[in-house]
Amino acid sequence: MPTPDRHPSPWREPEHDDLADLARTFFTKEVLPHADRLAAQGHPDREHYRRAGELGLLGLSVPEQYGGGGGGFTHEAVVLQEQAYAGEASLGLAVHSGIVTGYLVAYGSDEQKRRWLPGLCSGELVGAIAMTEPDGGSDLQAMRTRAVRDGDDYVVTGAKTFISNGGLADLIIVAVKTDPEQRAAGISLLVCDVSGDPEGFRRGRLLAKIGLHANDTAELFFDGLRVPAANLLGDAEGLGFVQLMQQLPQERLVLAVGAVAAMERAVELTVAYTKARTAFGKPLLGHQNTRMVLAECATRARTGRVFLDDCVARHARGELDVATAAMAKYWLTEGQCEVIDRCLQLFGGYGYTTEYPIARMYADARAQKIYGGTNEIMKELIARAL
Repeated sequence: MPTPDRHPSPWREPEHDDLADLARTFFTKEVLPHADRLAAQGHPDREHYRRAGELGLLGLSVPEQYGGGGGGFTHEAVVLQEQAYAGEASLGLAVHSGIVTGYLVAYGSDEQKRRWLPGLCSGELVGAIAMTEPDGGSDLQAMRTRAVRDGDDYVVTGAKTFISNGGLADLIIVAVKTDPEQRAAGISLLVCDVSGDPEGFRRGRLLAKIGLHANDTAELFFDGLRVPAANLLGDAEGLGFVQLMQQLPQERLVLAVGAVAAMERAVELTVAYTKARTAFGKPLLGHQNTRMVLAECATRARTGRVFLDDCVARHARGELDVATAAMAKYWLTEGQCEVIDRCLQLFGGYGYTTEYPIARMYADARAQKIYGGTNEIMKELIARAL
């Protein structure tokens, strides 16, 4: 990996740089050496979650009283950037720390926070969130998974799919219909403890994907799973859709963070390769086409970084709106796919072999335009705000 010379983010402080050094060492020395094995088994090792927790890399924005780092989203962003720079794609930290802990901090009762957050921050628990259904896609209001109140429990029935971390997750925030007669107003969020795969819960197959082979993505089935009513997030039923809409901007910003880091890494790898590789008697970088392509890709990465940094700073101040988050997710993930594709072309035939990181980056990038709300949905959200 070439030594980076990246555009500095104005929101970074020396503590962010120290955190970046720690995260970089963890990903490159403790996780990446196992990359081939993890890809073959189709999921990360639990031990890597525990080790990340031991190092203080999980739950960085969780208050210290609940076992977290007591920081903010900027700290989460640094870790996610370093994971992308390292090319490590097994650990689902974007979901575990960037999303699941955020829901619990925002909507959990003090008792719920004390019960679940320490385990998530230590890595003893793996977290996931289950929204998408087999026939639902991006239309969350049409979900069919039901939660019927029965005494002190909810009885959950339904199915979810494309669930990141679903294969290993101990704690899953599940979007359910507590009132099937309503659309948005009928949705609630339940925290399901599925450690040990309790009766009424079953994990389906780990989905075979064209990329992200080491990150488990699963089908989940609920057939009468009993969940304590005390596991409802929020003070009442029917708040789930509002909670989702309030948290989705951060989820989309998480994806944007990874997109920009991937663009920067692709440019760095390709500059190094084209300096070393020769064609027609001179380095590839000596050819005009190579220089023009890399100039365009570097510009796309730099402008993406500036836009992302503005979004991160706004989010840290509590000012990131839905439309701007949608712009970031749409524009930066499109840029990620475009830049990586153009960089791969400069590697020639080697770019199509998985021994080169650019090939794996190409396959991993494609999902970015789909999950977290498809880019078509992002455009619709942007258009509604005009």
